Amino acid sequence: MASRKKQRIILLVLGGVALTLSTVLVSLAMRDSLVFFFGPGELTARAASGEITPDRRVRLGGLVEVGSVERGSSGARFVIEDGNGAIPVVYEGILPDLFGEGQGAVAEGYLRDGVFKAASVLAKHDENYMPREVADELKRTGRWREEDALSEGLPRASGS
Repeated sequence: MASRKKQRIILLVLGGVALTLSTVLVSLAMRDSLVFFFGPGELTARAASGEITPDRRVRLGGLVEVGSVERGSSGARFVIEDGNGAIPVVYEGILPDLFGEGQGAVAEGYLRDGVFKAASVLAKHDENYMPREVADELKRTGRWREEDALSEGLPRASGS
């Protein structure tokens, strides 16, 4: 009788350990697959504080600085800015057709030595679209343009 009770307790303990271990493993796997979005000012500040390391994949969003795009045979260099900061971006690949200066863009990659090494670049896909993260960052930094608000179907600013 005591051995049967002991077997149940051992089985429950082993089940609890297995459940805990699987929960930890799933949490670690999900954490590694999360990619956070930052504007240039916030990304620079977090990198300076050590919160963002060179091996941490992130998304950088903002406006492509006018006059900053340099296209080469294997890729491009440009600057993404948000009013609080600017970060040079290096991208090896073909930029989207609608990528342009003064337009919203989101690059995904790594910040290393003050230069963002992009693995992918996304641009506005038409006149009526801007990634929500980019729009929110532009609003937060005061660089929001009324035509951007209208293209998203948002109400005009008060007094307009």
